[in-house]
Amino acid sequence: MREFLRNAFALDDGKPCEPSPEQRAVLERVADEVARRRMTSTAIAFLEMSRPLHGVGAATIHFLTPIASCLANPLSLKHFAEFLEKRGSIDLLASMLEEAEKRIDRGCCESEAGAGDGEHGAKAP
Repeated sequence: MREFLRNAFALDDGKPCEPSPEQRAVLERVADEVARRRMTSTAIAFLEMSRPLHGVGAATIHFLTPIASCLANPLSLKHFAEFLEKRGSIDLLASMLEEAEKRIDRGCCESEAGAGDGEHGAKAP
């Protein structure tokens, strides 16, 4: 009985949150879309404020999947909700949002630098 109760109230196994390949693909799409729309800081602020409710959010996504399937892929919604059920998911999603924003900014700055040289007629050495 004592062995059974030892882990009865354990919250997690101590392992870092690692998404499955399907979940990672969905998360990267979400992060890229948020970064493309320049809403990364807003999304991270929302994630941090809703951190205690990530389990409720996952249950809500599961509940609304039949209705939301008109707007999004139900399988993607399922993968996203299953990821949110894990502890540490908010930290990983926030870091993926920051990485996506850096990628978008690098791509934007590189294309502006190349366009700037061509505008003035100067050629790069």
